[in-house]
Amino acid sequence: MARGERRRRAVPAEGVRTVERAARGGPGRRDGRGGGPRSTAGGVALAVVVLSLALGMSGRWVLAWHRARRAVTLHSAPPVLPANSSSPAVAPDLFWGTYRPHVYFGMKTRSPKPLLTGLMWAQQGTTPGTPKLRHTCEQGDGVGPYGWEFHDGLSFGRQHIQDGALRLTTEFVKRPGGQHGGDWSWRVTVEPQASGTSAIPLVSLFFYVVTDSNEVLIPEVGSKGQLKFISGHTSELGDFRFTLLPPTSPGDTAPKYGSYNVFWTSNPGLPLLTEMVKSRLNSWFQHRPPGASPEHYLGLPGSLKWEDRGPSGQGQGQFLIQQVTLKVPFSIEFVFESGSAQAGGNQVLPRLAGSLLTHALESHAEAFRERFEKTFQLKEKGLSPGEQALGQAALSSLLGGIGYFYGQGLVLPDMGVEGSEQKVDPALFPPLPLFTAVPSRSFFPRGFLWDEGFHQLVVQRWDPSLTREALGHWLGLLNADGWIGREQILGDEARARVPPEFLVQRAVHANPPTLLLPVVHMLEVGDPDDLAFLRKAFPRLHAWFSWLHQSQAGPVPLSYRWRGRDPALPTLLNPKTLPSGLDDYPRASHPSVTERHLDLRCWVALGARVLTQLAEYLGEAEVAAELGPLAASLEAAESLDELHWAPELGVFADFGNHTKAVQLKPRPPQGLVRVVGRPQPRLQYVDALGYVSLFPLLLRLLDPNSSRLGPLLDILADSRHLWSPFGLRSLAASSSFYGQRNSEHDPPYWRGAVWLNVNYLALGALHHYGHLEGPHQARAAKLHSELRANVVGNVWRQYQATGFLWEQYSDRDGRGMGCRPFHGWTSLVLLAMAEDY
Repeated sequence: MARGERRRRAVPAEGVRTVERAARGGPGRRDGRGGGPRSTAGGVALAVVVLSLALGMSGRWVLAWHRARRAVTLHSAPPVLPANSSSPAVAPDLFWGTYRPHVYFGMKTRSPKPLLTGLMWAQQGTTPGTPKLRHTCEQGDGVGPYGWEFHDGLSFGRQHIQDGALRLTTEFVKRPGGQHGGDWSWRVTVEPQASGTSAIPLVSLFFYVVTDSNEVLIPEVGSKGQLKFISGHTSELGDFRFTLLPPTSPGDTAPKYGSYNVFWTSNPGLPLLTEMVKSRLNSWFQHRPPGASPEHYLGLPGSLKWEDRGPSGQGQGQFLIQQVTLKVPFSIEFVFESGSAQAGGNQVLPRLAGSLLTHALESHAEAFRERFEKTFQLKEKGLSPGEQALGQAALSSLLGGIGYFYGQGLVLPDMGVEGSEQKVDPALFPPLPLFTAVPSRSFFPRGFLWDEGFHQLVVQRWDPSLTREALGHWLGLLNADGWIGREQILGDEARARVPPEFLVQRAVHANPPTLLLPVVHMLEVGDPDDLAFLRKAFPRLHAWFSWLHQSQAGPVPLSYRWRGRDPALPTLLNPKTLPSGLDDYPRASHPSVTERHLDLRCWVALGARVLTQLAEYLGEAEVAAELGPLAASLEAAESLDELHWAPELGVFADFGNHTKAVQLKPRPPQGLVRVVGRPQPRLQYVDALGYVSLFPLLLRLLDPNSSRLGPLLDILADSRHLWSPFGLRSLAASSSFYGQRNSEHDPPYWRGAVWLNVNYLALGALHHYGHLEGPHQARAAKLHSELRANVVGNVWRQYQATGFLWEQYSDRDGRGMGCRPFHGWTSLVLLAMAEDY
């Protein structure tokens, strides 16, 4: 989909002209003959009819235009964060960061037009042709495991990457100072993966700098193509300098011989950087250390002459890359120095390199370990050193997966009539920033609304200010109606990784309001900074909740229905419900407006409770009076039972037009086709026992004395249904949909696998009821202990075996499944280890 080519619809000009012609007395006469009184009266009558029809048509178009405009109009409530909150003046400690989670290593500024830096590498001579160039994290490129061993979310990190026979360690430290975000330094160390490895080939590292518009970069080249340094200036960064220091042996100062190539061109567009470098690796060079035989390698044809930079359009930016080729093992340091930081004192600061960098890295690592134990107390709780390392990696990789994105999303407006055939084009949302963690660097390196609330449960324990920053950005995405798009694909790099059919967000589709989960924690802890933040955020939180409550209202009072289910296509076993976050979890077999979705009602109940508590705390009496009765009604046992308790199933359930007599059967040449047998669908409770059935428990909506709590614990603890040695299954093993494909090309997703986010909610609920007096207190406490051991134990074993946290885990053998690394909500394993709910 081409950028910027989607236009917004306005009132059709033809509709306006029709009204104008009618008001003048019809479409006009072609024969030039006049008419008598009779014809004039007929013309007036015709004009009245035409005008009435035209006004009706035009009225509908005006309404459609109004809806379309609101969909891409920002909400009028005051922003939670000031407009310059990401600037070096307001947040210098956050200005630079590893905010490019989709690349193996890179940093950029929190700016609409950032200065970007990154790393590529290649093993020379291992395969015929162009060597494999590593740059962006890809699911199937064979690299891994990889992830952050340490990352404090602010000023320091250490990452390990395994690439075949190589082990790369990337480290960075930031040093505050000046008015532009301070200095920082990288160290990249490349070693054999195993000791005694012979015939390690040459390795090329590529350090690059990219500008996005008219910023100035001036390279200074020494002998043999080696960059001495790169000077530069931007309005945000002032004067600065990059220096790539000569390579050394790891851990000491002994120099290593390197061969250098440099390439300078106009910025081709960030998604094209990898391919541009690949295409330029077409010249053979010799690596000739003193006293050693020369070796050939593919390098960049070096030139820094202006005329060799290629076409340079106004504001196109620059791409400058230095290739260093040498034998393993080695270390290379890349240093950024801010002019204002250097000029800030009476003496020039020593360069953050060599032994000074080593000391800084070691000091930060030790401080991280101490702070980690103080925060999560894993050692005190008796967890092994290996499990403690897992917890540190889970937190660090989540923090290292925080990105800063800027761009425009594509939005399809809500035209007000579900299933309407009225055609409208997607419109561009205003350009906005987003500071957010991402679920997976390799597969989902962008913002997901349903994931982010879980991410921030972990982040806020470590650094509440980062959570306030992230929530403030997400609430800045509210449109005039209070809607937030469930998937944020902002900027060229993010958009390049998403299939075109998934780029457009629909303004009627919701997502679970998980951002309320960290809000609950803020209210419970009562930190003054958090409470001050919530006061600013309240109007937007209220608008967001109100939109959810109103737009997803169901067919009867106090019922709710996810808008946006897939159509009932003949190739789908059960039409998916992507907005719910549970994708292919079985709902009513035949989608209809009669559906009542249990999980959505529970999310709305939680939202009403949280917003009522927040309104009462802030003295917002009017909102409290509005939402308090709604919260009470949604949590009332009688109402929940009436709409969602299925006596014939013995659990809470969805309701809709449903039959379980559906199967996928082969029907050449179409392939697998859905066949509906008997009994035919009818309005009934949906017999899909699984995560949805547990939501009144998961969100702690049940009284500890509820007669429904016991049956839910029975279902949860039964290995024939949800219990497995590795965590709770998403769908009962007894379900006819368990492990079933949803189409010929659509394997099961939420149909049995163990997911950490819902298991964390279950652990929190069991811990909650295990500490409240009631008939189920002892059993809930026992189940909490057993489930925690199963979940944590399996994630730890899989991490030992693979080096990854995974998107989901098999309920049959515990193996990691889906995409990896998945350092999003799977990092909740840390809070499970810490018993922090």
